[in-house]
This record gives sequence, C-alpha cells and structure tokens, in this order.
Amino acid sequence: MKKTSSLRLYQIDAFTSELFRGNPAAVCPLEMWLPDDLMQKIAMENNLAETAFYVRTADRFRIRWFTPAVEVDLCGHATLAAAYVIFHRDHFPENTIELDSRSGVLRVRRDGELLTLDFPADALRPIAEPAGLSEALGAHPREIYRGKTDVLAVFATQADIEALKPDFRKLVGVEARGIIVTAPGGEADFVSRFFGPRVGIDEDPVTGSAHTSLGPYWAAKLGKIKMTAVQLSKRHGWLEVRLNGDRVEISGRARAYLEGRIEIA
Repeated sequence: MKKTSSLRLYQIDAFTSELFRGNPAAVCPLEMWLPDDLMQKIAMENNLAETAFYVRTADRFRIRWFTPAVEVDLCGHATLAAAYVIFHRDHFPENTIELDSRSGVLRVRRDGELLTLDFPADALRPIAEPAGLSEALGAHPREIYRGKTDVLAVFATQADIEALKPDFRKLVGVEARGIIVTAPGGEADFVSRFFGPRVGIDEDPVTGSAHTSLGPYWAAKLGKIKMTAVQLSKRHGWLEVRLNGDRVEISGRARAYLEGRIEIA
C-alpha cells in the first residue's frame, strides 16, 4: 500500500477586505520541500494564478511560487496570502515576517488587518515598442518601459485601460513575463491591469509584484511617494503603495475563503 501524505491547503483572497474580490491564491505550508515537479502538479491542480509553498526555517521562512505552468521569481498576492496564513493559522507571534526567496529577502508587516509587503523596487528603462504589442492590445500606448520581467505600457486615461480587450494569442508573442498596462486613476492615484499569457495567466486579478514597477514609475510622475492604486480586473483589487528608496511597500488586506487538506499518494 502506498503511503499517503496529508498537507494543509488554504485559499486566500488577497488585496481585498471582501470575499470573492481581489486575487485568490492557494497557500500550502510544508515541513520540508516536495520535489519540484510535485509542487508544479499541485499548482496545476489548484488552477489558480499562483500557489505559494513555504517552509519554516530557524528564524524565518522560505517561500516559492508556482503558476499552473511555471515557477516564478516573485509574486505579491500569494506572498500576502501566505503571510495571512502564517499570522492567522500558524499564529506567528511577531508583527514582521522575513521570507527568503528567489528575489532575495522579503518582509511582510502587519498593522491590524493591513498587511504590507516590502519588496525590491524594479528598475525601468524606456524601450521601443515590442513587435506586435499594440496589435495584441488593440491600442497604442503613450510610453513603454521594460523592467526585470515585465513590459509596462502607459495610457492616457482610466477609460483606456478599462476598454482594452487583448488578443491573448497574439500577446503571448511579446517576450515578457507579463504586460502591465496603466494610467492615472479616477478613484485612485493610478490604475492598472496585468496580462500574463506566457506564464499561463491571461489576466491576473491583482498583481502585487507589478507594483514594484508601477510604484517607482508613478512616484516619479506624480511627485509623491505614497499612493493609492486599483487593479481593474473583474474582481478588482485595492492597494496602497509607498516608495521607500530602492524598496516598494505594497499594502492590502486579505480574507480566508477555504481551508482543507490535500492527499498526496
């Protein structure tokens, strides 16, 4: 008879104070790492934009993130979701969590219900339009930048962002983890959407890591370091963003939706 391992699994709605809003992430706490291909299969089975796995070390945590298709270097909403589990289900007593990751040391601070990610700021450079970008988006950006993993396309108004109907079969041809589209906001300092068909996510509901690019860009444009942001997916997400030197603080709330166990034969 095969031995069966039982693992905890949570589904957390991140960057929202309401259920069924924000961005759902799966969180799977581990005592030790599973084989990479098994973690990838679990993420594929969960069929959410991201599944976060973490392991407790002596005085901190190690975190990894998987989409249904690939492991990624950084994910904001799944880090927020993992922190929610660490604080509220693991009953971590301190107010700051440190997590080792493929993007260096990350920190999450709690202040009541508000959780704040402390992530490295992205370095953007202006670029010529990648081949096929405007055709895939169905509109022409005013400015285009490239960061570490994503392309940032800037538009004039929130209405421009809301009106975009990308052709994802064409957008997958743009070489980037994802395409961030952004504009000044009506209900917030800026708004955005995130398209990532190359990593198996046509449109991500709320993308914390994209705000490591959006934060520095809009801080320079608006002349302020503390900003409010809305990601205009169907689920919507609300964030507070603060530029702190070469770091970006990204704050939001989270709600637990599901708690259970998975059986791995």
